[in-house]
Amino acid sequence: MTVRVDIDGSVALITIDNPPVNVTGLAVRQGLMAALDQVEAAGVARVILTGTGKTFVAGADAREFGVEPLAPHLPEIVARIERFAVPVIAAINGAALGGGLELALGCRMRIAAPQATLGLPEVTLGVVPGAGGTQRLPRLIGIADAVALISEGRVIRAAEALDLGMVDAVEEDPVAAACSLSVEKLTECSAIVDLPAPRADDQAVETARRSAARRLRGQVAPDIAIALVAGSATWPPETGLAEERAAFLKLRSSDQAAALRHVFFTERKAMAQGRDGGAEIDTAVIVGGGTMGAAISYALAQVGVTTALVETDAAGADRAHANVAKLYSEAVSRGKSTPEAADTALAERHSFHVGFEALPEAQIAIEAVFENLDVKRGVFAALDSALSGDAILATNTSYLDPNAIAEGLSNPSRFLGLHFFSPAHLMKLVEVVRAKQTTPDTLATVLRLTARLKKIPVLAGVCDGFIGNRILTRYRQICDVMLIEGALPAQVDAAMRGFGMAMGPYEVQDLSGLDIAYANRKRLGWATKPGHRYIAIADRIVDETGRLGRKTGAGWYDYGDKRTPSALIEEMVVAESVRSGISRRTFSADEIVARATAAMAEEGLRILQEGIADTAADIDLVLVHGYGFPRWRGGPMHSAERQGLPGLLTSIEEFAAEDPLSWSVPDILRRAVAEGLPLADLTRKP
Repeated sequence: MTVRVDIDGSVALITIDNPPVNVTGLAVRQGLMAALDQVEAAGVARVILTGTGKTFVAGADAREFGVEPLAPHLPEIVARIERFAVPVIAAINGAALGGGLELALGCRMRIAAPQATLGLPEVTLGVVPGAGGTQRLPRLIGIADAVALISEGRVIRAAEALDLGMVDAVEEDPVAAACSLSVEKLTECSAIVDLPAPRADDQAVETARRSAARRLRGQVAPDIAIALVAGSATWPPETGLAEERAAFLKLRSSDQAAALRHVFFTERKAMAQGRDGGAEIDTAVIVGGGTMGAAISYALAQVGVTTALVETDAAGADRAHANVAKLYSEAVSRGKSTPEAADTALAERHSFHVGFEALPEAQIAIEAVFENLDVKRGVFAALDSALSGDAILATNTSYLDPNAIAEGLSNPSRFLGLHFFSPAHLMKLVEVVRAKQTTPDTLATVLRLTARLKKIPVLAGVCDGFIGNRILTRYRQICDVMLIEGALPAQVDAAMRGFGMAMGPYEVQDLSGLDIAYANRKRLGWATKPGHRYIAIADRIVDETGRLGRKTGAGWYDYGDKRTPSALIEEMVVAESVRSGISRRTFSADEIVARATAAMAEEGLRILQEGIADTAADIDLVLVHGYGFPRWRGGPMHSAERQGLPGLLTSIEEFAAEDPLSWSVPDILRRAVAEGLPLADLTRKP
């Protein structure tokens, strides 16, 4: 049974038991209504509502959002609890999120365990609370605190909830505490809807709007949630509840809600890969103490892994130590650690070494040196000799072929790619790259480690750039085509920011350095590559001006007191069009976005066709978490499918007719359209 009832004298205990997280799916809602019927008939004096395990109720079953809701609905249950003949007390044993907190807000009192967490995070799934959260919470804690919590989707701990007045008490055993409440105490408590309306707070509402515009740019649910909370100051409860429900039902079928649910479920599936199997990693060697290597070392240390960081000389080892120490200092300044704890962790979990002699034993070694095949091969030859034969060897290469790097290893079955994203201690994405001989046990152990790091692992096959950088390369290439045909860098960047990208492609290049992509183009021989449309603008900027981006004070943009479009670069763009015999034309923002996103989806389909990615959803995770693709659009593959694969096919066919060197239709797309297949059903054709 998903809902149990235990009656002891005048006290009824209703327990929600719907593992793993007690979501309020249809069975739970039906069970709650039946339980209320049962305890009402029993004539008890009080009812206690609680959950099992570590969860009170973690919210609605998001899988139901895509279908017509079935009665009984959660607002009906909350309203019945609120007007129940005897007091109902919420004994919040663990997470009370979304609909879980709304159930608790329907109760006369709320007692939380110290480990409980509370929040209304619906905006993170593209909807608003739908069972009274935006109307009851402001009456309980005021507009300012309620609008901040709801519009940010923030989850707080029990102690903070007590300070805000969301709960009446924090007790080790909330059920026992609810049982011991005096009758007088219970009779003093009113239903939240009977409390006075909160006082209007225009300043808090405006602050929340500005924060949402900055933190959740492009998303519609936060503004709607803010308006609902603001309305609670003037609306009668019944009006506010009706307005909230109507907004919830409209949003749950929106494109944004569908995209955010898609990413949410794909993340959960990816992170579940590390739950079973594999060995526990306790010791690691990191080769290279620059920004990436130091951050990997720091991230591993935070989950209890002892790391040995290797550099080529004493000066390099000192720099590596300074780089790691800086990360601990930043954690202290952000309030994430204390100076004492940081000093202890740096001393106990990190060691710094010159060369590979006398390295401590390690279960995994991660190479994070610069992108040079010979250098990386040398590193792994040294590691092969220095470490035991069963130590996992991982390369953090962004583009190079892991199979080529692994040549000559005594046991290549323990080798794979482990592509972290910078900054590695903060970015959640890791591409786990299966090399030619990587064993399932090796993969399982690395996936277990990524789960421990709370990273999102995406399995990838071997190709140039794997999933993310391969799509990034294609995206940049098609943007360069638009430059030579008539667009300008700032125009392309503005269009892609308007679409929701965190930054435009030329802003990103300036941030990372134009020399990185330049070196990659040279390595791939783009200038002479057959069947490829080469645009020379980016190479000319490096060769003729030496502008490498922000680090040199100039790149695609000029950098002084602020970033400004560069007249020099715009002249070079126009001159390259003339030199190539191209008559420039006008590009609208919509056309720029359409071509750029079509290129991403096209390359993603080829990656899927080749078996480099296991699923289209994995490609979406990489682009959302590694490359600033807007989460609320679901990733390039989800976005393309939501707009319609037949339309994508038509667009690419039209682009290919104009420019066959830049565009062609992937076979897998033709098959999907011909057979009416969703992307989830697409696999590489045998």
